[in-house]
Amino acid sequence: MPSHAKPSLEAGLVALKQGNYQTAIAQLEPIASSQNNGTASLQAQVGLVMAYARTGEVPKAIAISQNLIESNNPQVQEWATRALEHLTKRKKTEQESKKVETGFVAFENSTPDSTPDSTPVTSPETSTLEEKPNDQVIETKSDDIPPMVPLARLKATLATPPPPPLPAPLNGFMGSVTRTQAKLFGVIYWRQAQRARAWQPLRKPKLIPLRLLSVGTFIALFWVIREILKLALGFINQTLVKLPYLEPIQLLYHDPTQLLLIALVILIGVSPWLLDLLLANLYGQREFPKDVLNTHSREAVRVLQRCCQQRHWPLPKLRILPTVAPIILTYGSLPRNARIVVSQGLLEQLADDEIAIIYATQLGHIAHWDFAVMSLLLLVTLPTHKLYQQVSELGDKISAKIWRWPVTILASLIYGVWCLLTGTALWLSRLRLYYSDRVAAEITGNPNALIRALLKIAIGIAADIQKQEHTSWQLESLNLLTPVSYQQSLSLGTIASNLSFESFLKWDTANPYRRWFTINNSHPLMGDRIERLCQIARHWHLDTELHFASEPSKVKRQSFLLQVAPWLGIPLGVLFAALVWLTWQLAFTLKFLNLKWIYEDWSFITGCLLIGFSIGTVMRINSFFPDIKPATVQTDDSLPNLLADPSALPIDSVSVRLVGKLLGRQGTSNTLAQDLILQSSAGLVKLHHISWLGQSVNHQDLIGRQIIVTGWFRRGATPWIDIQTLETQSGKTIHSPHPIWSTFLAVAAQAWGAYVFLTG
Repeated sequence: MPSHAKPSLEAGLVALKQGNYQTAIAQLEPIASSQNNGTASLQAQVGLVMAYARTGEVPKAIAISQNLIESNNPQVQEWATRALEHLTKRKKTEQESKKVETGFVAFENSTPDSTPDSTPVTSPETSTLEEKPNDQVIETKSDDIPPMVPLARLKATLATPPPPPLPAPLNGFMGSVTRTQAKLFGVIYWRQAQRARAWQPLRKPKLIPLRLLSVGTFIALFWVIREILKLALGFINQTLVKLPYLEPIQLLYHDPTQLLLIALVILIGVSPWLLDLLLANLYGQREFPKDVLNTHSREAVRVLQRCCQQRHWPLPKLRILPTVAPIILTYGSLPRNARIVVSQGLLEQLADDEIAIIYATQLGHIAHWDFAVMSLLLLVTLPTHKLYQQVSELGDKISAKIWRWPVTILASLIYGVWCLLTGTALWLSRLRLYYSDRVAAEITGNPNALIRALLKIAIGIAADIQKQEHTSWQLESLNLLTPVSYQQSLSLGTIASNLSFESFLKWDTANPYRRWFTINNSHPLMGDRIERLCQIARHWHLDTELHFASEPSKVKRQSFLLQVAPWLGIPLGVLFAALVWLTWQLAFTLKFLNLKWIYEDWSFITGCLLIGFSIGTVMRINSFFPDIKPATVQTDDSLPNLLADPSALPIDSVSVRLVGKLLGRQGTSNTLAQDLILQSSAGLVKLHHISWLGQSVNHQDLIGRQIIVTGWFRRGATPWIDIQTLETQSGKTIHSPHPIWSTFLAVAAQAWGAYVFLTG
């Protein structure tokens, strides 16, 4: 593309995004008529179809569509055929309406039928809110094709829908057009399913599980911190004992239980103010006036004011983070000192009603009091994560390898501590989102807006990772309190141009073993979460934003048992230990064999558990890491189909060979390869890599470069690829010894278990 064409094309796309259709037409027409700019010309013609359709110049849009049908690109032909079909229907509908009516078409100042003016609600906590007409997509009754949601706050100006979306293969034709620009061509469509005009309150949920889990999370966090303290204090005293001229500190031998418990309770009380300081210093958090929020979403302000008045709460203090990624979180110890923190990216990427219902979810956390425990967790984990970041940056500044390794090990240990601390709240983090979604839907009567908001947040997070080419510190450290996790956003937020949301999320709703794969996830399955919102919408007789098939997928039980074989070996080891104990007791009673004096401490049970785990791991290795054969390997084109398979399990181990760009953090902070992502033509995919000593090339040396990934694709709650090799265009290769590591783990567990079993 010539240098002068690209700025004009981008200027036209920007004008189209902003609704300046005449400017867009002026910018795109010269490029569309040019014979030299092949791809640019096609892009401009597609943009002109959109612009002409929105300005009412349907005959011109039809003429360009007919021209695109003659293109040599089959995908362009398909898109143009579908566009021409809908444009022809629209023209015919307009001609018929002119025969009966005056031909007037409602523009954006007209209020859509779906916007409620007032709603009688039987619950004091539920009432609908009048929406901004300018932020609504005016609906049409002449066609059942859904309108396109504007990018960010783009206002719809026509009562009829735009042409159909580009088919998945056309994504490659778009060339250098970004994801945001691609939306202008209709890659992502939203049904804009309506909200309830009047609705009955939902049945009150049982809060006992959430209450018990909140208490359990506090206990688990307390126990983990206590054990870490004991380990650290003991290590300090042991070091002092071994050093000359130094004596251990007697105070460090005292039990820290009572002091720690008191400290944690105090931290909960002062968490709002401490977190204010932490977030302001670390991430630039600042106050967010209510008037400014009103300019982004008048409905959000009304939701906050009404709900707080009904519950006799003061309005939560509003804060904002200057972050492009769309996130929101709530912290505090009591409703009267709660803070709701939103990012600038969320305000820019969501519509009025979507911002309002996202704020309503945060009110749900306050109402259920789970935000107090999560605030304590954030107060503990944020400094730990910051320490990990600073130690990593220190390691990057050290050039001598002999001194860098100790710092690298220290950074990895701190990261492990951070993972342990966050792991105590995984169950609570998942469960509380179901409750907050329910509260938000009941407050606003708009579950469909929450569905759109969650999907747009995933898209925005994935776009931020693509732009920065790594996972930001903010996303990682604040992940537990955000409505959508960055891990689940990777594939979900980038697959929409190649696969429908329903197809991608079918695994989350139809796979019978799906919940077993969320044990180590911080957020619930997005499909399961959206399906619950769809049930609420159907309960109120609303059409749903997404439509899921009701039939469950069929998964062989043997496949699942083989998947969990290592963990299934643990209870089998307990049964084996019980059988051994009965045999020994019988032999001792019959005076046939006297081994009771060896096994009176019951430690042989640990040996049996390790042996059971080892046997299960060995049974799974061949199925988990089959040979990768060139004849059966899957490429980038197959990735959408792999993601759409609702019956897949990680044990299926599909051999893949994908081409793309390697994303991730560079330096000491990514020594464990915890942030490795493949950016392929089909979207983002998480990569699992195991470093191997002695390799001349490090995985961090390939970050930011085009690579070829060969490995095993696994469909779980978060799709990922276990790497076999990473190859560059220059021939450099990195091996990831997953099978060798699994074999080593099985042998080590077997040897350790046998040692414990024989020695007692």
